[in-house]
Amino acid sequence: MTDRQTDRQTDRQTDRQTDRQTDRQTDRQTDRQTDRQTDRQTDRQTDRQTDRQTDRQTDRQTDRQTDRQTDRQTDRQYKNNIPPII
Repeated sequence: MTDRQTDRQTDRQTDRQTDRQTDRQTDRQTDRQTDRQTDRQTDRQTDRQTDRQTDRQTDRQTDRQTDRQTDRQTDRQYKNNIPPII
């Protein structure tokens, strides 16, 4: 093998190794970025879902309490305003 062939062979080998290393590094970075993005999206989705459920639950409870209070007041007013039977 001549020096030129040896140099080419060495260059190819070095290039392949560098390419593999770069590919691995890029793949790892891409994976991390994708994982972070997915985690953030999942967290947001979960937060929204939890917020909606909490809001519904709170609304239901508030509605029931308001209904009870209104019913009591209405009952009291009705009882107090019944004219005497003659």
